Amino acid sequence: MNNMAEPLNLLSVELLPDWTISVTVSVWVGGVLLLLGLSYIARKLLVERAWKSFEIDEAEIGVGSSKIKLRPNLDDRQVAYAIWVELSTRKIGLPIDFDHDVVAEIYDSWYHFFAVTRELVKSVPVKRVRSSSTQAIVKLSIEVLNEGLRPHLTQWQARFRRWYDNEINKTSGELVIDPQDIQKNFPRFDELRADMEQVNKHLMRYREKMRQLVIE
Repeated sequence: MNNMAEPLNLLSVELLPDWTISVTVSVWVGGVLLLLGLSYIARKLLVERAWKSFEIDEAEIGVGSSKIKLRPNLDDRQVAYAIWVELSTRKIGLPIDFDHDVVAEIYDSWYHFFAVTRELVKSVPVKRVRSSSTQAIVKLSIEVLNEGLRPHLTQWQARFRRWYDNEINKTSGELVIDPQDIQKNFPRFDELRADMEQVNKHLMRYREKMRQLVIE
């Protein structure tokens, strides 16, 4: 009795009498080819999802008029996530309610965000900044600070704080007046409020774009 196992016939090609060619593939080969095909499709879908294009309109954020087109990768999303968390956990990324919010405290939040975002940008590893999309996110964040926040702070913060501190000192020891009522007496309060609301609107859009970069 021949105990030797017969060789496994994985692929056979046969010429039939009608001159057609018959190709027979074993179940094993068919299964491997199917798995390879599914793996290729899955990888392609994941890559396309990870690198799909993303657009940011600079006009919505108040830092320009062009549109930035990105293909964000995981590193980009990590940078965006850090910025988004900072915006989401501070008043800077939420609507301002001038009947209840104190302008001086909003300025404190803006100033802190300025410092933290600057540190976040500085902490991005050089190997990540080599990516064009990461460069665009970092550049946009710097422009939000320099062109979005800085002009308002330069024009209004020192003037308002000096006036506000004087008014607070005047009311010291007298009838308690809510700071929200005091700030409304600032001589150019309507101008300050309109400009602050505009800046805040751009910052909220910036926050939303960072959120979209993280989850989409």
